[in-house]
Amino acid sequence: VDRAGLGAQSYMGSVSPALVSDKVFNIQPTNTTLNTPTEITFYFTKDEIEGWENVTGLSRSNLFAHREGSDDVIALSNTAYGTDVAFTGTFSGLNGVYYFGPEDAFRTSASVKVFLQGAAINPFTGEETLMRDNLRVNGLIPLTSPYSDTLTTAANVLNTTGPNAIVDWILVELRDALDSTVILATQSALLQRDGDIVGIDGLSNLFFTLPSKQYYVAIKHRSHLGIMTLNPVTLSLSPTTVDFSDANNQITYGANAQTISGLQNGVVGMWSGDVNNDGIIQYTGTNPDSPSILSEVLNDSGNFLNFTTYVVNGYNNNDIDMDSRTQYTGTAPDTPYILQNVLAHPGNFLNFSTYQIIEQLPEN
Repeated sequence: VDRAGLGAQSYMGSVSPALVSDKVFNIQPTNTTLNTPTEITFYFTKDEIEGWENVTGLSRSNLFAHREGSDDVIALSNTAYGTDVAFTGTFSGLNGVYYFGPEDAFRTSASVKVFLQGAAINPFTGEETLMRDNLRVNGLIPLTSPYSDTLTTAANVLNTTGPNAIVDWILVELRDALDSTVILATQSALLQRDGDIVGIDGLSNLFFTLPSKQYYVAIKHRSHLGIMTLNPVTLSLSPTTVDFSDANNQITYGANAQTISGLQNGVVGMWSGDVNNDGIIQYTGTNPDSPSILSEVLNDSGNFLNFTTYVVNGYNNNDIDMDSRTQYTGTAPDTPYILQNVLAHPGNFLNFSTYQIIEQLPEN
């Protein structure tokens, strides 16, 4: 037992009644380190569990255990053990520090909506309210996320068509409500054509192994400028709607952090064109994005004649309009989108091609 007591306390800033028991178990066996499903039984005295119930007003029948450092948030069964109580659950491993409380002391959820400018420009005829899903149609979306958590989805998830068809992978962050530069959790997710961000099953809302409370919500994409909510959002087990796409009710942090250029009326989307991932979109100047597209085209193994009009097919950060084709000049080039965005930015009143559109994400 790492910590004992007859009451309850906050876990990572959780607020009443989402408090955890004073009692904490630390399991660090010296002879084994199980990373397979393991059933564990924890023993509480009558006073320990009743003390938690009295402080929170909750019942032991709703007790969950969280194995810190993992995504385990496990509902526990309970049985009498003499005058005391035994709680049992199956965990993904054995080693770890175990905390006990209601589910919302350890888990929260969000229903996030966002549009990517790159996939929203030049929509399919008759589907102007939806983003395009060229990458999915051409079988180019990888089953493994391009982001650091490398989550994977199933092939059949990418078979869905219509408004819920998948556009691409996207990254969702929860940041500290008191310091928006502190990233508490990140999760790869899938973006649907109607703007909904869903889990790797292609349907579910996102769940994070963090207490239900206030967070800044931030979104990143591999070729767009990241965005964040203007204010902390209260998240709970019941998914809270966080809609970045409503132009008439903007919740985005910063000035002109999103754009209406090329999007349907009433919709804003994340700026497309940050192909070199430096947090800045620039056509010409000190660190422009357009040379990255030229380099991609000229260095492709199939472009043995070094044509700038050569088309590189595939899943590529330089594919600004996300049509599965990367081209520097020619019939459907990507480079002009950078220039159009730079010239369309409300802050570029002198129409400089060297103007920089800067990502509006607080950083340390």
